Amino acid sequence: MHYREVDTAREFLLRLETGADWRAEIEEFAKLEDIDAAWFNAMGAVQDAEVWFYDQTEAEYNSVSFDEPLEIAACIGNIAMLDDERFAHTHAVLSRPSGQALAGHLNAGTVFAGEVYLRALDTDLIREYDETTGLDVWL
Repeated sequence: MHYREVDTAREFLLRLETGADWRAEIEEFAKLEDIDAAWFNAMGAVQDAEVWFYDQTEAEYNSVSFDEPLEIAACIGNIAMLDDERFAHTHAVLSRPSGQALAGHLNAGTVFAGEVYLRALDTDLIREYDETTGLDVWL
């Protein structure tokens, strides 16, 4: 187990712009506010989505695209530095009008409406390659 105590710095509420990319919008906000580490929760809706699923055997992401309106029933993520860039690691549960749920790593999605609660951290989070999982993780 890896753990550390973190200090929080600031808290924000964001409303994402309709037509923007969901993850890119969060990363842009972090850049504007000079936030290198954060934890966030969000909800809203997207007009389309690209969801990644990590194949643990092959150690690679598989992408699935949905070209349809979807509710973001739940979204959680963190911001950390990856290759000297801010990266919003975002997981979401998306739902169709039928109530069917889709879930995974939300790589991209065109915002219809989005509300985000973000807590900035005073502790560095830097993603590095982990041999065991094949993922870029913070330690």
